[in-house]
Amino acid sequence: MSTPWLDERQIAAWIRLAAVLELMPGVLDAQLRRDSDLTHFEYYALAMLSEAPRRTLRMTALAARTNATLPRLSHVVRRLEDRGLVERFPCPEDKRATNAKLTEAGWAKVVATAPGHVATVRSNVIDVLSSQQIDQITEICDAILERLDPEGTMTEPLR
Repeated sequence: MSTPWLDERQIAAWIRLAAVLELMPGVLDAQLRRDSDLTHFEYYALAMLSEAPRRTLRMTALAARTNATLPRLSHVVRRLEDRGLVERFPCPEDKRATNAKLTEAGWAKVVATAPGHVATVRSNVIDVLSSQQIDQITEICDAILERLDPEGTMTEPLR
C-alpha cells in the first residue's frame, strides 16, 4: 500500500495548523498563570463547570468536555479543591459516580479571570481575522471536529 503524501499546498496548510496548535497553549497558559495563578487546563475545567447546570458535572462528563483522562482530571480537581474553587461529592443519582461543583469562590475566580482570558483570545485570534475568516474558521473546525469528536462532547456548551 502506498502512502498518499501531502502535496505542497496541503503541507503548507498542515504546518501552519500545527504551529498554531503548538503555540496557542503557551500563550494562553502564560497569561492565565501571570494574571490568575491558573493553568489553562485549570481555567478550562472551571469554565466548563461554570457553564453547566447548577455549576455541577459528573467527573466523567467534565473529563469528556476537557478531553482529560480521569486520573489527570482528578489530580487537577484536587488542586482546585485545595484552593476552595471546586468541591466534589457523591452523585445523588448514581452513588458510584462523583460530581464536581464550582464553589462560590470558584465562580468568583472565573468571573475575575474571564476578562483577561478573553482579551488574550481576542488579541491573538479574533482581532487578526476578518468577519468572513471567523465564519470560515468555525466551518473548518466543525469539519475537523466531525472526525475527531463526532459526539460533540467538547462542544456541548455550544448546544
